[in-house]
Amino acid sequence: MSEPTSLGFVVKPLARPELKSHDSRRWQNSPHLSVSLAYLRDLFGYLASTGIKMYRMSSDLAPYAAHPSMPQFHNQVAECAEELAEIGALARRIGLRLSFHAVAATVINSPDSNVAANAAADLNLLASILNGMSAGPEAVVVTHVGGVYGSPTTALERCVRAIDALPELTRSRLVLENDDVRFGVEDVLWVHQRTGVRLAFDRLHHRLKGWQTMPEREALAACLATWPEGVRAKIHWSTPRTEWLVEEQREGEAPRVTRTRWTYHSDYVNPFEFIDFMRNASGLRPFDIMLEVRAKDLALIQLRRDMALYAPDITSVL
Repeated sequence: MSEPTSLGFVVKPLARPELKSHDSRRWQNSPHLSVSLAYLRDLFGYLASTGIKMYRMSSDLAPYAAHPSMPQFHNQVAECAEELAEIGALARRIGLRLSFHAVAATVINSPDSNVAANAAADLNLLASILNGMSAGPEAVVVTHVGGVYGSPTTALERCVRAIDALPELTRSRLVLENDDVRFGVEDVLWVHQRTGVRLAFDRLHHRLKGWQTMPEREALAACLATWPEGVRAKIHWSTPRTEWLVEEQREGEAPRVTRTRWTYHSDYVNPFEFIDFMRNASGLRPFDIMLEVRAKDLALIQLRRDMALYAPDITSVL
């Protein structure tokens, strides 16, 4: 019998706002990975107490460690070798699956050699942190293909070359995600076929871009199949915001209500959409789910309640 589907959330726990996810001090105050790891120990204690088995760490865990003009921060991972090993052992003891998501500025297929080099440095840094934790192969660094720059084909080819140029320890952690505007599931599958990089299916992105050409179940199955046997795949889940958005105006002017954008993530998970998705995925390879919703751990805890209330037949989600 397969393990239950684990649910995760991104970076900041809202149920415990006093818990910090990373050292967010500015460079003038000498922030350090060692401080971030101390914060993580407390945060991991909260995750263990609530039974949350999946967590996306802040990509700023080692502040400025890949900044090209701040070499004084570049040795943080080596300086924290012992602390990284300890926090990795703690994560294993409590059964916690960890991951990173590179920031939007990490564009590995940029035609600008400086931007591409900085992106590679960012990915190498995040992978080195996971390696320092001795995290298993399920612990990954997620990123996107990048920009189009006038030619989708050329952009995809440049992405392939960028991935091939990464060190093996980074490539082994790397996961590509389909996006909502430029590169859908079929595009990232093209990259996978040439590099072997794993894929994370993003359900909202697929609904926004890819549904016209590949049915959801087929796209999900294709992404899950890119993960090695014995390594649990992960996907991203969110639903769009439906609220009116209020734009602040200049002083003396009334706020302006504008339409929402379906690319904006909702605060909580729509439980009925989630239940339909899980039922539609029945019979596919097991996977874990990172919830990309604004209410973070609050949304995860509420989704558990909703599943128990509205779909008690789906007992494999925790």
